Amino acid sequence: MTDDQIKEIILGDWISIAPEVRPSISKNADGSLKPFYLTRSFTYQTADRFTLDVVNYADAFGKVPLVKIHIKGHIVWQGNHSLITGAQKVNFLADEAYEVIPLIQGFADAMNQIARSGFDKWKVNSAQSILGKAFAPFGLAEGQIFTEFDLIYVLNDMLFWGARNVDGRGFDTEENRPTNLQIPLIRK
Repeated sequence: MTDDQIKEIILGDWISIAPEVRPSISKNADGSLKPFYLTRSFTYQTADRFTLDVVNYADAFGKVPLVKIHIKGHIVWQGNHSLITGAQKVNFLADEAYEVIPLIQGFADAMNQIARSGFDKWKVNSAQSILGKAFAPFGLAEGQIFTEFDLIYVLNDMLFWGARNVDGRGFDTEENRPTNLQIPLIRK
């Protein structure tokens, strides 16, 4: 499929099938990577605009929500990805909105310890914009627009992005662009 065909097919709303697991850059006492759990809700709109809501959980079953991350921005299509015929390299730019919403007091308390500068007091269910701000928990520098170098692939009405690097590295450079597929999203 061409990027124009994919754009037409993915218009609309997509959600996680179930809670998903990802490697994080945080480590356990034994040196192994800590997992983190999440669900995704993605909307692709015309003019290459998207909205993504990610909810992180403390548990594998998605019963204890920690934080919601709300992102709005643009997709920049970069051409064919060599992983599989029909896959497209894309860059997700969080250039319209990037908000963090604590969903549990413990997470708000942690943010009040490590992300105080430039922010109001973190409160449960209260969104704060991190767009263009220094935000140490996500490794963002002042003025930086968060960008992920990713991929999109569609098969049987399932929307795939790239699988996270097993060592926890983000998709923050072309060299870190994924080379495998992640658990798919399904239509909402």
